[in-house]
Amino acid sequence: MLRILESQAPAKQTATDTISILSGRLQSATLLEDRRAAILGLRSFAKLYPASVASGALRDLIACLRRDGDDLDTIKVVLETLLILFNPDEKSPEASDEIALWLADEFTQRQDNITALLDLLESKDFYPRLYSLQLISRIATARPERTQESIITAPLGVSRLVAVLDDKREAARNEALLLLVALTPSSAELQKVVAFENAFDRIFALIDAEGSLTHGSMTVQDCLTLLANLLKLNVSNQSYFREIGCVSKLARLLAGVAEEEESEDGVSDWARPQRDMNVWGLLAIVQLLLMPGAQGTPLNQDSCWKSSIVLQVLHLSFSSTFGVGIRAKALSTCADLIRGNATLQEKFGDLNVPKGHPEAFTESNNQSLTNGHPTTNVIEALLKLTLEPAPISLFDVRLAACECIKAFFTGHRGIQAHVLRRAIEGHKSGEDEIPNILTVLISPNDSRATSDPYQPWMASVLMFHLLYEDSDAKAIALAVSEGNADKGEEVISFVQSIASKLIAGYQQQEDQRILVGYLMLLCGWLFEDPDSVNDFLGEGSCVSSLIQAARVSSRSMSLAAGLSIFLLGIIYEFSTKDSPIPRSKLHNLLISALGREVYIDRLTRLRENPILRDFEVLPQCARTGSESGLPDVFLDKTFVEFVKDQFSRILRAIDRDPGFEVSVVSNGVQKGISRELVDSLKAQVDEKTNMLQNLESEMVLLNRRIEQEELDHRRTKDSSAVELARIKQINDSLHKNHEEELKVANDGFAHQRDELIKQYETQLQNLDARMQQSIAENEEKAGKIRKRNEAEIGDLRITVQRLEAQLEKAGKDHVQDLQTANEEYVSKAETLENRAKRAEEKVEELEDMIKTIRTALEGARSERDSLKIRVDEKETARKEAQTELDDLLIVFADLETKRAQDKKRLKALGEPVSEGEDSEEVEDDADDEDRPESD
Repeated sequence: MLRILESQAPAKQTATDTISILSGRLQSATLLEDRRAAILGLRSFAKLYPASVASGALRDLIACLRRDGDDLDTIKVVLETLLILFNPDEKSPEASDEIALWLADEFTQRQDNITALLDLLESKDFYPRLYSLQLISRIATARPERTQESIITAPLGVSRLVAVLDDKREAARNEALLLLVALTPSSAELQKVVAFENAFDRIFALIDAEGSLTHGSMTVQDCLTLLANLLKLNVSNQSYFREIGCVSKLARLLAGVAEEEESEDGVSDWARPQRDMNVWGLLAIVQLLLMPGAQGTPLNQDSCWKSSIVLQVLHLSFSSTFGVGIRAKALSTCADLIRGNATLQEKFGDLNVPKGHPEAFTESNNQSLTNGHPTTNVIEALLKLTLEPAPISLFDVRLAACECIKAFFTGHRGIQAHVLRRAIEGHKSGEDEIPNILTVLISPNDSRATSDPYQPWMASVLMFHLLYEDSDAKAIALAVSEGNADKGEEVISFVQSIASKLIAGYQQQEDQRILVGYLMLLCGWLFEDPDSVNDFLGEGSCVSSLIQAARVSSRSMSLAAGLSIFLLGIIYEFSTKDSPIPRSKLHNLLISALGREVYIDRLTRLRENPILRDFEVLPQCARTGSESGLPDVFLDKTFVEFVKDQFSRILRAIDRDPGFEVSVVSNGVQKGISRELVDSLKAQVDEKTNMLQNLESEMVLLNRRIEQEELDHRRTKDSSAVELARIKQINDSLHKNHEEELKVANDGFAHQRDELIKQYETQLQNLDARMQQSIAENEEKAGKIRKRNEAEIGDLRITVQRLEAQLEKAGKDHVQDLQTANEEYVSKAETLENRAKRAEEKVEELEDMIKTIRTALEGARSERDSLKIRVDEKETARKEAQTELDDLLIVFADLETKRAQDKKRLKALGEPVSEGEDSEEVEDDADDEDRPESD
């Protein structure tokens, strides 16, 4: 029984069939309730069958957004269904990343689709606004560029998005914030539109509402991200941001962080990580306003200074309560605030910071106490932070402080010289309370902690920047020396001291970072400074020791070994003939002790070293630690650029002739001219002087000769005048004779010309007569041809008339016979057979006649073809004949039809019909039956 019931049960409906039915119902339904029910059904299948639902009902679902926008329940269901399609079940067999792209393409292909979603933002209801924002976010994730264009093009599209930031409901507001963050990174046009929708004020208001930087959650971080997107590389937005006073709001936020930190309750430990992330983000925004080389950077620097941001940043930098990352970021921001701005660099040097108490800062350089706390100059504080030994955990702070010091004097020659002189004076006096750059570089190795190789490294970097591309600073540093000659001590220059420290570092196998620091300093100092090169070569053992150290440490310290070879190349490039080690001897030393191939190989390896090659992409911070626990920071950015720019020049230096010295202009004095070249030029000048004296003596002799020749010339001139008069007389007589001969010749030429003209006229007359005769003959021939053509046309017309008469006569005879046959059929049935035979004979005669006519017609056609070539009128005659013949054929066809009907009637009357007639009749019937089928 159950089997019977199962067999009678309807077939099971699959999910695909159900989706198809629901899609059709959604498409064809006219009532709102029916469409809503269909959408609810599709929503239940969207999670597991996203591709089927999308392919069958996506366009109808999108159409519902425009058609049923006023019905909250329907719109909510539609939006939920579309969101499910963007996020299907991962276990679904139809789940694929391509579905999101397909859905996004369908939305972005028509502007109305995005506009419909933006229209829903006008609704005060929560779910339509939230779901539409989420849906636009999904579309923007799949097709960001198209979505940006559609939102910009839509009427009030950006305004509606930004207005959602004022929504009191956090879910909708945060979703709009995330959507703006996703839309603004790459579109400068969208950034401008968003900014001018009062986005900056709304962002700051949202940050304050969320608890500012200290107590703000991820929402504050998203606000800062949006703010960074709107300001990054957008000069227009930065100018607008500055003009509406938002820079002061950044300072207020930083000040609020300091106040919260210094309050009695302080900041909870659980809030510090998010607080630090928010502060780091705000400092990054400040740095976006201070991009080096950007158009609006100077104005932004001045605005930040006037807003006291620099004081707040220094507060963060020297406050031990903040993490290392925040302090390092604050110092980097401080460096960007003053870099390249001479006015701010000078003002920055006058700032004071408290010693160990970050409660207050002042710009007064004369006050020693601030709020009861002792203060110190900011540069001294930065030098102390940079050059004093410190644990590795503070490396990022020290490196950022070093960058801040470099930003203080870089590009300002006055400050640069002042810092250098102050360091020299402090080193000579030995009374500095803070570490001195020169003291750190020149002091014995035993006097500092060997566990901190970055102390001499940072001192070397600072000195490198003080001397780099500044000939005056190099001259000042070159005058520094160690030792007192009056007391019998050996006097060693600053350059030689650094070289000795470098060689000792190789021998004692010190950390490679120390050696690299010395090498950076020497390379930048000796480049394009022959005086410093000569001072370096004053210690004869330095070159050989450096070559030996580079060869021995080529594997264990490849970077230092490569830079040593680079330094040797600089020394040779800028050495001279008068150097302590002459240029030719230095070249032989490099070739014999090192070798050209080894020189090129070491420099090539240096250029391929990942530390140098990938410097721009490697992070320069403490997080990139090596096995020794020290950061993998070896080089300075400016030095890396210097090496890459001058690499090819130093690589080719080994092949330059020792007799050629490189020309270097330093302080307006050109150095490095080849002495051999000067000697050769002097010899050439002496030779030219002797030659000039010989030429002067020869010139005196030539003047005497010229005077004698002038006297001879006068005599020759007088005799020439007499001879000229005689020749003139002869010429006049010859001229008269020539005129007479010319007249006689002209008369003869005129007579010949007249005779030729008469001959030409006679020939022209003869030609005219011949032409007239030829024209008459041609006209006569043309008339004959015309008459012959007219006669042929007349014959053709007669032939056509004769054919027409024959056809008319045959037609009349046949009609008369048919009438007679009809009368006989009515009166007597017995005579039908005879008359039929008679009609058949007549038909045969007509067929013969038709054949004859066709033969005649073919002949007429051939004649027509021949006549058509000669005369156009024959074509008209042929067409008329053809028309008449076609009419005759139609008449003959009608006669044949009547004949067939007569046979059928005889057969219907029971009269016998011959077999030939039957077969013909069967064939006619078959033709009649086939004709409709062919039709």
